[in-house]
Amino acid sequence: MTSRNLSVPNHHAHYPHFIGFGGLLAAASMVLGRQSDARLAAQRSGLHPGDTVVDIGCGPGAAARHAARLGARVTGVDPARVMLRVARLLTRSRSVRYLAGSAEQLPLPDGATSVVWTIASVHHWSEVDAGLSEARRVLAPGGRFVAIEKQTQPGARGHASHGWTDEQAEAFAERCRAHGFTDVAVGQHSTGRRQTVSVTAATL
Repeated sequence: MTSRNLSVPNHHAHYPHFIGFGGLLAAASMVLGRQSDARLAAQRSGLHPGDTVVDIGCGPGAAARHAARLGARVTGVDPARVMLRVARLLTRSRSVRYLAGSAEQLPLPDGATSVVWTIASVHHWSEVDAGLSEARRVLAPGGRFVAIEKQTQPGARGHASHGWTDEQAEAFAERCRAHGFTDVAVGQHSTGRRQTVSVTAATL
């Protein structure tokens, strides 16, 4: 599978998991690199003290720690052991825990959380429909879902293609509607020179 001119939102599902020294370098880059995305996720989800959050593809835990500072209880889920090790090393809050798992198999019971978010992760999901089914399963009634990706341009290659074009964001929004999410919306955001796109949705 190539990343060029594809409208599917998981166009890098074939990408290998983060492991070893390369995984450590990737984790280090995400510790600071996801701060603006963490703030955006909290804003787009309407996060408030007392919320419970599931962070799918939590990486080294930057967004999970941000949510905890805002008064939420957080479960970070990631399939990469190196990411979980770094996240646990950097996290001091008792309001955060980290579990091994994937978007397609969340290690949580039904209706366990009020917010699910995923940052720079959907374009790596192996199965979008399975991931959305799981997100909806673990969300309580009235829950909120947020997906954030770097905004990319059609035809981008290599690292520049890791994210979503406008078309891919719209395709993901349509999949959310197909899975019964309501109030689905696509947003575009600018933080300095970084451009991101989000899809927000809710459960009844």
